Amino acid sequence: MLVRVQGQPVATYPTLPPEAHRGSPRRITEVGEEVLSRPCREVTEFGTPELATLIDDMFLTMHIAEGAGLAANQVGVDLRLFVYDCLDGEGGRHVGHVVNPTLEEPRPQERRLLDEMEGCLSVPGARMMVPRTDRAVVHGFDQAGRPLTIEGTGYFARCLQHETDHLLGGIYLDRLSKRDRKEALRQMAEVRERVFARRASRAAAMERGDSGS
Repeated sequence: MLVRVQGQPVATYPTLPPEAHRGSPRRITEVGEEVLSRPCREVTEFGTPELATLIDDMFLTMHIAEGAGLAANQVGVDLRLFVYDCLDGEGGRHVGHVVNPTLEEPRPQERRLLDEMEGCLSVPGARMMVPRTDRAVVHGFDQAGRPLTIEGTGYFARCLQHETDHLLGGIYLDRLSKRDRKEALRQMAEVRERVFARRASRAAAMERGDSGS
């Protein structure tokens, strides 16, 4: 499998990223919490221990919850930052983080929408069809303040758009009709406790060291 870390190809990469090994789990915020519904603040200090710790914790929290991406406000921190460990649908894996991301709008002639299933760790257990463009480009910085450009297609493009939405104060439910939003919340209510139980089980397994190489 081709793996790109921070947009750059690498020969090999572990199942559980090094950041997750260093991190501690944090609680994932849920739909309805105020921190998810307002734009996040720009990161103004780079290279700090606090920023590194947040990224490490977010990686571990994302892997425990079996997510493909996680925004900082999903762990209650209103900073413009997300992490990802996502497949692109073409056999590629993308791993990294983006600070202060900006989503590049595709040119009209290049804009192709795909309706596919989407979920969210802050709406546990629900999945609905959401239209997204099939290609996404995000500009931002790494934790040291170095400029980044991350490009994605397929499912990874969806992930980049989803996480950028979070940092603008939106969740995928905002893109649904009232009827579909109600259905997503019904799904969440039905399986929420099972999702939490699975996360707790995975957290315990990782604490024991059963997390993969």
